[in-house]
Amino acid sequence: MKILVHKNEGLVVKIIGLEENVLKLKSKRCSAALYELAQNFPDEVIGWCEESLVPDLDLDNWDGIFHHDLIMASYGQNQMFLPPDIGYVDQLPFVNIERNVSYGSWLMSSDVGGIMGKVLLKFVQVTQGIHNFSYLLNVIAKTGQQNSLFCYSAPGLIQNRTKLPISYSASKGQLFRFVRQNYTNIKVFILFWSLYKYESRIYLWPLFKSVFYPKIIDKRPDLSDFGIRSNKVPESDTSVDVVIPTMGRKKYLLQVLGDLSVQTLLPKKVVVVEQSINGTASELDFIVDRDWPFLVILEFLMMPGVCRARNIGIKRTDSRWVFFSDDDQRLDKTVIEKSIRSLNRLGARCLTTSYLQPGEIKLYKLKKQWGTFGAGNSFVHRDYLEKVKFSEAYEHGYGEDKDFGMQLRKAGCDIIYDPDIEIRHLKAPEGGFRHKPVLEWEITPPLPKPSPTIMVYALQHFSIEQLLGYKTHLFLKYYFNQQIRNPRLYLQRMKKQWKESEVWAKKLILNKY
Repeated sequence: MKILVHKNEGLVVKIIGLEENVLKLKSKRCSAALYELAQNFPDEVIGWCEESLVPDLDLDNWDGIFHHDLIMASYGQNQMFLPPDIGYVDQLPFVNIERNVSYGSWLMSSDVGGIMGKVLLKFVQVTQGIHNFSYLLNVIAKTGQQNSLFCYSAPGLIQNRTKLPISYSASKGQLFRFVRQNYTNIKVFILFWSLYKYESRIYLWPLFKSVFYPKIIDKRPDLSDFGIRSNKVPESDTSVDVVIPTMGRKKYLLQVLGDLSVQTLLPKKVVVVEQSINGTASELDFIVDRDWPFLVILEFLMMPGVCRARNIGIKRTDSRWVFFSDDDQRLDKTVIEKSIRSLNRLGARCLTTSYLQPGEIKLYKLKKQWGTFGAGNSFVHRDYLEKVKFSEAYEHGYGEDKDFGMQLRKAGCDIIYDPDIEIRHLKAPEGGFRHKPVLEWEITPPLPKPSPTIMVYALQHFSIEQLLGYKTHLFLKYYFNQQIRNPRLYLQRMKKQWKESEVWAKKLILNKY
């Protein structure tokens, strides 16, 4: 391990882990020196640390944080580079960091951090012409995260963490440049508009200047040379329980149970949570009497609700891993075994598989940190299921899976997508596990937009900037999908619908509906 010590991103002060005079750096500038260290020590973690934080380094933790080669991690003790304004253009979970846990994020700080030397060298061409150290770190992480680099805010890098307010070092010119280079073109104008609309600030020159910077978003560093093998001790307990909510899909459910019964790694227990259709009795009593190679537990609910059903299912599990399954999917016989093996190889505690419907094409073909959570195709470690649950604020709507994923992240559990493990989602036309009653907000004008359950997610998990950015994007996108062409009338209607959605969402959060 070699750690570059710098003074406020200026000149390199010293190198921790390197005897004096063993290596003479050609450059004292942080960006160039970082790459130079990587060239000389490709098989070591190349770190960085602000001089004032050196006494707080917790080097005993570093091996556990960088537990495989494709990890980049930092922690902003005093400062970050990009300000919260980035939320105007990015509503993914990675930009609203939970600072007291290890949290998946490409937002990097020059305070303290590290990356494997040979991995860093893959970004030389991507970052050509970038000299600002913090800008460089954030470009590496933003580009790398889409190409199998696992990026984290890792508080364990240092001791004696303070709770002082974070400062942000990026100028507005650098912010516009970053958005221009790392997002689609429309995002630059959304940033400009949002700063004007919500903060009464006009940045014409940064907007104009940003147009001349080359795109980075399309560059694809090839990290396929590095196989992922975590140095964490593998879980010896490979026991798996399965939770399946269902309603009126006996034929499809039996297919799923049949696929589970021939797995090369059999589940210990399958919990089926059946929901009544209009007060009808169970149609699945017979399944518990069949000869299955695992224990089948049937729960029957007179009151439909998929969130409630999944929570009841979780309470009946006790294995080390829980597989959240849908009732209309098909599984290859090696799915569970491959998933547990992948979790151990990655050193992960949550895995989401590929989940294509008939006719769909797989768009994401690399292992990566995932921006959501699949409630029908994911494996979660027992330790985290004691800390989270499906929120009933989302009952009869959508968004409960994304919310569950955010709860996991805020508890310190990263969500990893493995495209090599495939589950087929049949998307059966009848039955399912959702009962869709006519909701009051659907019949009383003005109709809320977005759906109140989607607004619940936004209110609970977005930063202020993300919420306003989402609002701007929604208004712009929906304008081209409706009939009102007068912008003034359209905005008046959308503001009313947005307000109505907020009102209903707050009722749902407070369990008043």
